[in-house]
Amino acid sequence: MATEDKHIDLIWEVSEIAKIIGRSERQTFHLLSTGQLPAKKVGSRWVTERSKLLRFFMETAA
Repeated sequence: MATEDKHIDLIWEVSEIAKIIGRSERQTFHLLSTGQLPAKKVGSRWVTERSKLLRFFMETAA
């Protein structure tokens, strides 16, 4: 059986997520903590998948 290697492009930390979405860290933290962005908190750090984040913005822009 062939296995497919799926690469998950994780983005860690509020500062990195903020850079990608073009918002300040404070704005991004608010969006994350209120559940407005597709991300999860792992310990004390926020993490999201680049593909989910981009898909979220493509859907909301439509």
